[in-house]
Amino acid sequence: MGEVGKAMGLLISGTLVYYHCAYRNATLLSLFSDVLIVLLCSLAILGLLFRQLDVSVPVDPLEWQISQDTASSIVARLANTVGAAEGVLRVAATGHDKRLFVKVVICLYFLSALGRLISGVTVAYAGLCMFCLSMLCQNSQSLGNCVLKQTNGVILEQEAHSDT
Repeated sequence: MGEVGKAMGLLISGTLVYYHCAYRNATLLSLFSDVLIVLLCSLAILGLLFRQLDVSVPVDPLEWQISQDTASSIVARLANTVGAAEGVLRVAATGHDKRLFVKVVICLYFLSALGRLISGVTVAYAGLCMFCLSMLCQNSQSLGNCVLKQTNGVILEQEAHSDT
């Protein structure tokens, strides 16, 4: 799936989560349980349908596994991210780096003021929309550069043929 597909998938998923949490005033736990119920019912119906139609399923989902390397990589990235954030906050809290301390205080103050004005779900959804827009813009710029290079190549070839 290309970058556009990823961005659109994220945007659609984020919109559904935002609707569920903001407009229905439901929690993320409620959303998670609703998704699991829908998946469970869908799989049960598909299983019954496949049995009735004598369709064999090529891959057994119970045999799906991730490798040990993948699991270790995921945990290592999470630990590195948490460790880096903890390190920045520790340095800022000790006061050794005054500029970092001021930056952290300003960011936390800004986030608390924003939290008083707008709900956290709305801020998260706005961040997701900005992230998806940046993905789409990067993709459109690379597509535009590719088209521009192809167009310039055709023009340069035409000029080379007209010179001879």
